[in-house]
Amino acid sequence: MAMRPLEKLPSIRAKLGSVIVLAVGMTLLISYLLIGFYLRDSPKDSEAIDTLRLANQAATGQLESIPSDTAIVRRSVTGGVTIEGKGFSVLPPEFEDGIPHWGVVGHITYASVPTGDGGWVTAMQPSPTRGSLGQMSATLGFLQSVWWQFLLVGAVAGSISLLIARWLARGMTQPLRDMAAAARAMETGDYSARISTRSRDEVGQLATAFNRMSAELALLESSRRDLVANVSHELKTPITAIRAHLENLADGVEQPDPKTLQVMLTQTERLGRLVDQLLDLSRLESGEVHLHLEPMALAPVVSRVISEISVGRALTDVTLHNEVTDDIQVEADIERIHQVLYNLVDNAVRFTPPGGQVAIRAARDDARVTIEVADTGVGVGAEHLPRLFERFYRADPSRSRDDGGGTGIGLAIARSIVEGHGGRITAASEPGHGATFTFDLPAAETAVAASDRRTAT
Repeated sequence: MAMRPLEKLPSIRAKLGSVIVLAVGMTLLISYLLIGFYLRDSPKDSEAIDTLRLANQAATGQLESIPSDTAIVRRSVTGGVTIEGKGFSVLPPEFEDGIPHWGVVGHITYASVPTGDGGWVTAMQPSPTRGSLGQMSATLGFLQSVWWQFLLVGAVAGSISLLIARWLARGMTQPLRDMAAAARAMETGDYSARISTRSRDEVGQLATAFNRMSAELALLESSRRDLVANVSHELKTPITAIRAHLENLADGVEQPDPKTLQVMLTQTERLGRLVDQLLDLSRLESGEVHLHLEPMALAPVVSRVISEISVGRALTDVTLHNEVTDDIQVEADIERIHQVLYNLVDNAVRFTPPGGQVAIRAARDDARVTIEVADTGVGVGAEHLPRLFERFYRADPSRSRDDGGGTGIGLAIARSIVEGHGGRITAASEPGHGATFTFDLPAAETAVAASDRRTAT
């Protein structure tokens, strides 16, 4: 495909300048033609003056030769008419008042002056400003007479337009050049560049979108680095523990007794749980896990979660309350909702000191059911709440996994499952007064009714 003329120019500024200068040039050209056409009759006064001068010279006998396009008409006092020079098909009007006259008859310019003996002498010349061809000729003639003025005006106007175009183009294209430089910086991993613009046009909107994209990419890159670092740390801890015990066994420092083997088995199970959680989270976020939605009562699931946590952990003085009534039903994947509740309740128990309480509540709100897991633990600072559901994020970095800090993936998995059900999970807390995790699910009756309507249709 052939390249268009503007596509050959190297920059938007050059293209914009060329377009503006071309538009100004075309405007001036059309203006010049229109001005010439409307002022085409401006030479008629000079034509009449020239014709009057020829008539005076002929009347006084000073005309040495008659121009080739001129006719001299002499009319005596007795009415006789003599024509010298070029002949015309029309004759000038006759006057008797004894004063000079000039005008146009058809396409002929005439000038009549009286003679001393009572006669008249009339000079006649063709007028170039009459008729279609004459008008065109007069227009071109007028332009030729003032061409240098038009050329000067055009040069000045073109120069000013070019300067204005370059000034405007610089302001319009500066954000684009900044974006190109920022994009090149992104290739090297630098996502800190931001585009500064006060424009509200398409370029300004593009700059705003670019800044938003840069911020999201920077956050994504930071999350990726944190993920790699956290995964490496989480994998390294059990591997290091297993390796230390194996080296001790190989060196004879420890004996392969049940206690040592149980420690190694615990670390292996921890490593397996972490890998399983990572794979589970990856499948959930990529949409590879298909949810099996069905009507389910929520209270039995909560009771099962409380029973499992009570058996699997030494709860001592932490009390769990199931405040979900039997009439609360949701349309959900029972195993995945069990996973969400287990993660939330287990997380609440971890951060609730002895003597505290954890309550699970649910309430119907039109077509949705809102579930709450509230504890009376240490709470979470406001600065940590927006990042609680990120992978491996911990509000208390000093607390190790072995101290009850968990793997840091449970809340991220809970968020992915809830969002897969079309819901939203949030956290609210006040340090020292516990935390409340809230998520919503579709109510079972609404989903069943919608299914019945589809079947009936």
